[in-house]
Amino acid sequence: MTLKTALKMTAAAASLAILAGCASTSALEEVRMTAESAQADAAEARSMASQAMNTANQAQRDAQAALQMSQQNREEMNRMFQRSMQK
Repeated sequence: MTLKTALKMTAAAASLAILAGCASTSALEEVRMTAESAQADAAEARSMASQAMNTANQAQRDAQAALQMSQQNREEMNRMFQRSMQK
């Protein structure tokens, strides 16, 4: 469940409780539980997004290192080729 969906559900539940005019304790408790669930879902989504960002950053660093190594290898191969052609 996304944060927006959870917040919409919370808002809908709250407005239904208010519009009913008879906001009983059980209805208020249900709204509170829905809000707490939405907060927990949002925290989980935030955590997952943070983990995904960390993984993406590590992949970017690995790709940059691989590119640098590839360029160094190409330069070394070119130097070796030039030396062999001079002999």
